[in-house]
Amino acid sequence: MELDRKSLPLLVVDDEIENLQSFRLNFKRTFSLHTAQSAEEGLKILSEVNIAIIITDQRMPGMEGIEFLEQARKLRTDCLGILVTAYGDVDVLVDAINRGRVYRYFHKPWKKNELEAAIRQAQEHYYLRIENRRLMEELRSANDYLRTEIQENYNFEEIVGADGGLKEVITHLKQVSPTTATVMLQGESGTGKELFARAIHHMSPRARKPLIKVNCAALAESVLESELFGHEKGAFTGAHRMRPGRFELAEGGTLFLDEIGEMTPGTQVKLLRVLQEREFERVGGIQTIKADVRVIAATNRDLEQAMRENQFREDLYYRLNVFPIRLPPLRERRDDVIDLAEHFLYKCSRRIGKTITSLQQGAIDRLLEYPWPGNVRELENVIERGIILCNSNSLAASDMLFRSHSVSKPISAKIENGKEAGLPETLEQIEREKIESAMRAAGGNKAVAAKALGINRSTLYYRLKRMGMFEFLK
Repeated sequence: MELDRKSLPLLVVDDEIENLQSFRLNFKRTFSLHTAQSAEEGLKILSEVNIAIIITDQRMPGMEGIEFLEQARKLRTDCLGILVTAYGDVDVLVDAINRGRVYRYFHKPWKKNELEAAIRQAQEHYYLRIENRRLMEELRSANDYLRTEIQENYNFEEIVGADGGLKEVITHLKQVSPTTATVMLQGESGTGKELFARAIHHMSPRARKPLIKVNCAALAESVLESELFGHEKGAFTGAHRMRPGRFELAEGGTLFLDEIGEMTPGTQVKLLRVLQEREFERVGGIQTIKADVRVIAATNRDLEQAMRENQFREDLYYRLNVFPIRLPPLRERRDDVIDLAEHFLYKCSRRIGKTITSLQQGAIDRLLEYPWPGNVRELENVIERGIILCNSNSLAASDMLFRSHSVSKPISAKIENGKEAGLPETLEQIEREKIESAMRAAGGNKAVAAKALGINRSTLYYRLKRMGMFEFLK
């Protein structure tokens, strides 16, 4: 959350009432000011208010200023202390500064402009410290995510369904992975095409080189061309420097072209040339660049129908379709549904920070009767949302939310008065509303919101970023 430097709370502790009145007179309108006449009273305020800066007298009855600041740091780790003294305890003060117990010190009588400048410097220091901690949390969350990615096992034997509905697919993938052949993965959305592309790459001789991914449906034609082939400085408005494309980044490795059926005819021509001649030029460039890249393409479209409708080039189709593999939809893999559900139960519970170890029989029955129009991706989403809503160590049918689908009677997550409760337009909306409500109730404090949601802080940060809820990431 963005901190307002002007409103950062300031605590002044002095046993002489005249000194406190002087502070109030000089700084009441400038800072968010709290005052205490003893160290004990100051510690009580610290336990209730998130104080940023402390100004304290050194010589006070009961507890001296340096000792008070040490106690204060136990309550407010990030607070900074400014010591004001009428005595020449130079050695003690220097030692306290060197040990980090005191940020600055002033001799009495202090000058308003000098002390105010020191307070503002301390506030800036405090702000930078908090901002640094926020950035460290972001990096830690990103590292957790990358560590999970790195630790993923892409061995075919570890893929759920390798001995079931995917047995034939795995056999074909094992045969093609050691080669350099272009692979075309065909299947409905959510069948795991990217997972299998990763597995092919990691089981190939190119595994030590990069696997670069491009979603052809997510980019406009001009942008996609630049993404694939790169561009030279000045090639178009906004091209302020040379930028290598995905083919260059994937040199010696694998390029995964997802949603290849959405590529425009103009870009299809340029891709065809790379596949035929293994070379290309950057946008706006004249230098020919060699490309040693294996291509794995994926689509959920019927490309043969697209060819008949002149929406996809026939010559490009045959260049890409060297080794076609069809990934079956989940409705054709009924025997794998529960194995997949249990796999996601373990995976998502660990990531979210909950201990949910089993599926209740009612949950199993609903998972088996649902048609899974969104395939494996939808199954994972249903399990993950169920874990968020679950309040026990066993996932029940009432914890799971399914979307309506024309193939089957809509399955409602909650039953009210014997009737199915209506669902929002999207299940993502439920999750968004739940997280937004928790964040607002916690005043933007991610640690408090995560605890209320029953998930760990890094998981909450990941979800806020994934949903684009950037107002809560400040």
